[in-house]
Amino acid sequence: MKTHKIMGLMSGTSLDGLDLAHCHLWQSGTHWKFNIKETKSVSYSPEMQAKLRDSIFLPAEELLNFHNSYGTWLGEQSKIFIDEHDLNVEGIASHGHTTHHRPEMGLTFQIGSGQHLANASGQKVVCDFRTNDVALGGQGAPLVPIGDTLFFSEYDFCLNLGGIANVSFDKDDQRIAYDIGLANMILNHITRKNGLDYDEGGQMARSGKVNAELLKKLNDLDYYRLPYPKSTGYEWFVEKVVPLVDSTNESMENLLCTGIHHICEQVATQVTVNSSKSNNSLLATGGGALNDFLIQTLQEKLDTNTKVMVPDKKLIEFKEALVFALMGVLRMEGKTNVLRSVTGAKKDSSSGVVFLPS
Repeated sequence: MKTHKIMGLMSGTSLDGLDLAHCHLWQSGTHWKFNIKETKSVSYSPEMQAKLRDSIFLPAEELLNFHNSYGTWLGEQSKIFIDEHDLNVEGIASHGHTTHHRPEMGLTFQIGSGQHLANASGQKVVCDFRTNDVALGGQGAPLVPIGDTLFFSEYDFCLNLGGIANVSFDKDDQRIAYDIGLANMILNHITRKNGLDYDEGGQMARSGKVNAELLKKLNDLDYYRLPYPKSTGYEWFVEKVVPLVDSTNESMENLLCTGIHHICEQVATQVTVNSSKSNNSLLATGGGALNDFLIQTLQEKLDTNTKVMVPDKKLIEFKEALVFALMGVLRMEGKTNVLRSVTGAKKDSSSGVVFLPS
């Protein structure tokens, strides 16, 4: 039984920073086991945060230049992490940072050049996990459900509360998953407008009140009525959500409270609609799982048959990096790591591009 020693890198739409996880992975029957050995989060400077956020507006030449320099930065951070802990690594699996995601146009792009990352780190790199699925007619997202299937099958639902909320579950003997809609992206937008990185534990949101008019406008967004498979990204947020929030004359506390109620109502609706039995368990991870008020509100909006389970902080924060480590191993072994039942592609695929250092 081979144990793979691999690093996963994750940068999400919440723009908090780069997550690095050194993982030991091994197959056990039809499933996989893991041990997250070392972790690190590297916060983005305000300048990097702004550049990543606004990269969607860059001209092609500037975007490609940023793609290369960001890849070098990822490699440098990986090398620092490896050297700090004297790690034995067989490869790095990197999600990159999504700047463009328009699967309906056949387009998706994650910056963080794999070759630059490999050269700067001195390690084999697997990245660009979405492009092949989009080329096969899929959404290219979400990708984490392969980890839900192989690592966390004991839970009825797996919910990731990153910048975007996505869910996965088994239905008719296949894995179903899709982006529900908003999560930390709206909350972080509200706090950053007020000079704060985030609302720790949801304390400010807890002290606020719901703006019923804004809540209705958010709940009425067309995306929520689309059938799955579906995915969304920063473009939708900027075009459809930001104008609603920015035009509402409310306190930060009330906006945050409204945002959380919106997130939880949409999640609860999807879980309830797709629940086929009583006594369900829902595994909640991602930064939103650290928001006590959000988790409390979600439990209140779910029926009593669904219990929200929040794991230890390491898994909350590094689950996505862990899953990309798994996706890298599966790609190197030529095994399926993207599921057509999730993305709507023509077929399952072993996706990702391998780069060797030079």
